[in-house]
Amino acid sequence: MDKVEFLILRNLIHNEEYVRKVIPFIKSEYFEDFNQKVIFDEITKFVEEYNEPATKEVLCIETEKRNDINDTSFKEITQIIGGLDDEPTEFNWLVDTTEKWCRDRAIYIALMESIQLADGKADESKGRDAIPSILSDALAVSFDTHIGHDYLTDYEERYESYHRKEDKIEFDLEYFNKITKGGLPNKTLNIALAGTGVGKSLFMCHVASSALLQGKNVLYITLEMAEEKIAERIDANLLNVPIQDIVDLPKQMFDKKVINLAKKTQGTLIIKEYPTASAHSGHFKALLQELALKKSFRPDIIFIDYLNICASSRYRGNSTVNSYSYIKAIAEELRGLAVEANLPIVSATQTTRSGFGSSDVELTDTSESFGLPATADLMFALISTDDLEGLNQIMVKQLKNRYNDPTIFKRFMVGIDRAKMRLYDCEQSAQEDIVDSGQEEEYNNDEKKPKKSFDGFKF
Repeated sequence: MDKVEFLILRNLIHNEEYVRKVIPFIKSEYFEDFNQKVIFDEITKFVEEYNEPATKEVLCIETEKRNDINDTSFKEITQIIGGLDDEPTEFNWLVDTTEKWCRDRAIYIALMESIQLADGKADESKGRDAIPSILSDALAVSFDTHIGHDYLTDYEERYESYHRKEDKIEFDLEYFNKITKGGLPNKTLNIALAGTGVGKSLFMCHVASSALLQGKNVLYITLEMAEEKIAERIDANLLNVPIQDIVDLPKQMFDKKVINLAKKTQGTLIIKEYPTASAHSGHFKALLQELALKKSFRPDIIFIDYLNICASSRYRGNSTVNSYSYIKAIAEELRGLAVEANLPIVSATQTTRSGFGSSDVELTDTSESFGLPATADLMFALISTDDLEGLNQIMVKQLKNRYNDPTIFKRFMVGIDRAKMRLYDCEQSAQEDIVDSGQEEEYNNDEKKPKKSFDGFKF
């Protein structure tokens, strides 16, 4: 018997702390020998039922009851069990050795399965496209012991988290940073609500351009426009050229502008196009794995243009499910992807017909499903009127905000340059007629801030 496997089985019956640490992560398939698998299966079955490590006697009795072993196998199994003596082993080394063994076995099994898939000899439900996922899952095997936050015993860790600077994707727009307390956090879904032609794609292209200039890796997924059209909008923004003039740029000047831009950032921008209503979160997850394997590219933020024309991985597009459930499912799946990939996702949705021409859009003006704002972490409306168009401005109205009080700067103005696909900060005078009362004190200089409620408090 392999020494590591013998060591694992021995400690699974003599070391309770070890049992509770590793048994959730060890799989029966990791054991090559059938007799070892039988012993492991009986150990785990006993632990699951009685919440105690099994003994040698228990294993011998339970093994004898099995119908899938013959007399020869039973004799060999009892000999193995008899040799599982209690010998002390350094705990941390034991756990590390077990974790490495699990990972090595998982990788070996994944490689064998991948070879069979490549040869067309494996499970028909899986194709060759599943190979990257199988390998990445095997490489990710680890003993993650975090199973929740203990409110009473983990208070020091909690206090440190309150004062730890969170990794966020900052905006280059002052008021967006104010309402989000410094930018978009990871594991979030952020939605822009606007009517047709108001500026959903413009907003996302601008924020994507800003993130790239910050040195971030950006993935822009489009289901509405071609990859080249999105790239053209980003060119207008980053190269400082009106979008209608890009086609007239001489090749030499275009090359020079792009090369100079590349010198300003360490980030990468990937644009991926899918046919409308054909791709869902499963396709996006596979894309992330493919980009990581083929280009060593891992995005810091994802833009999806736009949510309503994505598909759901849970419902078929032609199923009888209502639009509320369908759009809510898409939103939940995208937020789940944001959590799994540990990054923010930015997308957009359409207003209803009644909200299209409204100068005061509400949450109820979300088209197709009110389940979307229920799932989003940040949701805001982009509002344009003839008067605002004349001023080259667009109004932003907060609809839902989990990062900050949505009544603070509930409405604010942002400048818009449609020719260059840009947004910019307006002068303060543009905000004076719309910002809420008392907000000036909220963001005044330190000496003008109201006294904190804890000042003078005795501990």
